[in-house]
Parts: sequence; C-alpha cells; structure tokens
Amino acid sequence: MAHYTNHLMLLFLATISFFSSTFSKDASSINVLSFGAKPNGKFDSTTSFLKAWSNACKSKESATFYVPKGNFLIKQVTFEGPCSNNIKFRIDGTIVAPSDYRSLGNSGMWIMFRNLNGFSVQGGTFDGKGDSYWRCRKSGSSCPAGARSITFSSCNDLKVSGLTSLNSQAMHIAVDHCKNILFKNVKIDAPSTSPNTDGFNVILSTGVTVSQAIISTGDDCIALSQGNTNVWIEHITCGPGHGISIGSLGAYKNEAGVHNVTVTDSIFEGTQNGVRIKSWAQPSNGYASNIVFRNLTMKNANNPIIIDQNYCPGDKSCPHQNSGVKISKVSYEHIRGTSACPHAINLDCSKSNPCEGIKLQDIDLVYGEGSTTSTCNNVGGINSGVVIPKSCL
Repeated sequence: MAHYTNHLMLLFLATISFFSSTFSKDASSINVLSFGAKPNGKFDSTTSFLKAWSNACKSKESATFYVPKGNFLIKQVTFEGPCSNNIKFRIDGTIVAPSDYRSLGNSGMWIMFRNLNGFSVQGGTFDGKGDSYWRCRKSGSSCPAGARSITFSSCNDLKVSGLTSLNSQAMHIAVDHCKNILFKNVKIDAPSTSPNTDGFNVILSTGVTVSQAIISTGDDCIALSQGNTNVWIEHITCGPGHGISIGSLGAYKNEAGVHNVTVTDSIFEGTQNGVRIKSWAQPSNGYASNIVFRNLTMKNANNPIIIDQNYCPGDKSCPHQNSGVKISKVSYEHIRGTSACPHAINLDCSKSNPCEGIKLQDIDLVYGEGSTTSTCNNVGGINSGVVIPKSCL
C-alpha cells in the first residue's frame, strides 16, 4: 500500500512542477470587451466570448483569454479545441448563467471546455443561478434535466486555480475522459438542500489532483465514478454535503474500475457521510482497489467510515441483488473526531463478492451522547493500532 501511495505522491509533485513551468510564460492578452462583451450581467455576451475564444485558439503564440471585472451573462457555450497553443483563461470577473433555468434546456451543461491540451483556468466566479431550478425540482413540476456548471471533457495537462463555483443547477464541476489535471484553491458553494449539486464529479480520467478546496453543497463534495485511476485528493474542507465518495459503482454490467486513490489531510464537518464507497446491488465487473483514506478529521459527521454495497438512494426501484463490484485493498488510517451518530463504522459489503484487504489503523471516533459502534458484513481485513469504536474486523 505504501508503494502505490508514494507513486501517487510522486505523480502529484510532477504535476505541480509541470504546470509551474508550462503556465508561467508571458502571453498575449485577448480581452472579451474588445469583442463586444458587456460587464453589466444583462447583455448576452456569449457570441463575444466565442469570438474572443476563436482568436485565442488560433493564435500562434501562447494567449491569455481575459475576462475583466464585472458580471458577464453567458448562455450555453462550448470552448472547443484543439488549439494552436497553450491558453490561459484568466477571469477577474463573474460569469453568470441566465436567470431563467429553462434557457439551458435539457443538454445537461452550461459551460464546457473540450479537447484542450496545456490549458489553464485562473480565478473568477461562475454563478449557476440554480435557485429557481431547485424550486422547480422540489415542487414536483416537469423540469429540465439540470445543467452542470463547468465541464472539462477530453482535456490533457490542465490546471484550474482560484476558481469559485456558486449555485450550480446540478453538478458544479464535471471531469470526463481527462488526463493530468490539477484543481487548486477551488471554492464551491450551494445550500445543503440543493439536489444533485456534487462539487466535483469525475469519470474515466487519470492523474487527477484536487488540492486545497472548500466545498459546501447538497450532494457529494467529490464523487469518483467508474474508470478513474491515480487520483490524489488533499486538504479538502467538506461540509455541508454527502462527503467524499467512490461511486456509485455498479450501475452497469460492464464498467471500468477505480484504482489508486488517496484522500488525505481533510476535514468533514456536518456531512451526511465521511468517506464512502458505494455500489448498486446488481451484477457488474466494476471494482475499487488500492484506496487510502488518511489523516482525516470528522466534526459531527454522519457515517464517518462507510462501505455501502446495497446503495439505492430513496429506496426506489432497488435491484435487491448482490453487488458484483469487487472492493479490495482499502486502508483507513488516522481518522479522528466526532460522529453525529453512534454508528461510526459501517462496512456493508457484497455477499457474493466480499470486500478483501480492508485495514483499520489508528481510528478514534467518538459520539457525544454515548459510545460508537462498528458493523461489518462480508468483510475481510486487519486492524492496526488503537481502533475506536471496537473494530468489527
């Protein structure tokens, strides 16, 4: 376990070094105001942004796409590559979505960056204006699918720093089919009652680092779905929200696995879960292996440590089978703090495909109104050091 953790750390340090050298060079600046954008939050600046993007993307030298101070109304848009150079997307202002949620339709996205290499986003605020959409959802009315605020698709060697995402209709930041991507000093904020507003949702990507993020939302702070490898998550403050999750896995019979993930030096405050692995109870060839949760602090978090292989939100249309997802080599190390419920450790694994290689090391989780407990179903593993509550392994 130490070998692949050290490997991930080396990848993380290499990523930082690469981005420092790649994006420190001077670049020509392309200001969206020069293409007709207006910073009043009312004028539709979408076409202006696309014209500026076209100029930046075609530039033969490194270019800075610059959004100055002010509020810029942007409708659904895709910033498409490949480009002729490395582009820095620098934002000093706020990009706002239309106040009418229906204008984004059923596409599922608001702003997308696609097919880009050696690209960076620096600063800025993205305001998804999700309030009215959430009200529609809660009323039971017929609503659109809901839009992710920011999507990175098929991007390589990407750095995102200093960005703030507010009140996304659905997921705040979605990452799919990306390689070598760093998120640093990101802030995500939405009410705890906002539905399906994951902070980060990552799928089919490799070499992903999330560092120094503050995430308050109505769903998972970070969710790692199928096909993710070599993921490093550190210095996260999560809450409110549903914690940091691997999954849900096993939604499909044929599914790529999750491998080599480290979550370290993070705080969970008032969350519905702490660190969670979740899979549907049905056949699947998916898996989760070589996972490390280390140096974590729980502050009145529900379910601080949980594996749920009978995942079925809302208990509606549950498959009621056995999960085919294989969970192995998962280490929980130095996890301390307070649980909001007496059940601090719950490892509920598949009857037909038990969890293997689970490790509990130096765990100290207390409950203010009494003692904490642990439960294990279909789990094999070991304990190391003092484990509170008394380990069920």
